[in-house]
Amino acid sequence: MATLITPDPRLHTSWLEGAEEFAGAHRDGGGGEDWPLEKLRDPEEFARFVDQLIADALPETPRKAGYVPCTYLWIADGGTVLGSLAIRHELNEFLLNEGGNIGYSVRPSARRRGHAAQALKDSLPIAQALGLKRVLLTCDEDNAGSRATIEKNGGVYEDSRNGKRRYWIDTH
Repeated sequence: MATLITPDPRLHTSWLEGAEEFAGAHRDGGGGEDWPLEKLRDPEEFARFVDQLIADALPETPRKAGYVPCTYLWIADGGTVLGSLAIRHELNEFLLNEGGNIGYSVRPSARRRGHAAQALKDSLPIAQALGLKRVLLTCDEDNAGSRATIEKNGGVYEDSRNGKRRYWIDTH
């Protein structure tokens, strides 16, 4: 059974295999936009990447303009990384309109098995512990799978903005 775990450099090979399945497509909730995949093949660079993901949850960690503190988690089953999930601790203008508090992605070979829905469910108590009484989730208008995942977890549709459907979920 898949669970949410703290990123772990020991899962380097599995993480790389999952990242390669995305073939350059955006991995929501994965972090690492500034880390080229080729660079992350090096175990030492990967360990630094994992350290950065973990440190990003701390308010005092330096980050790029427009980025907020974020708890990164991996969706894993044993030693296999199936996906990633990010809980953004606050909303800036972009996140309020398009990005949301929680973003997630599941590697293509592990989709349609309920991993995203379970990960989202498991993330809600964590978001609550971070002080978030409700969280915003968004998905592309045409992403039926993500829409179903959000609605299965109690997402209440508010509106659409810039091609994104916006849902709120209470964390309690």
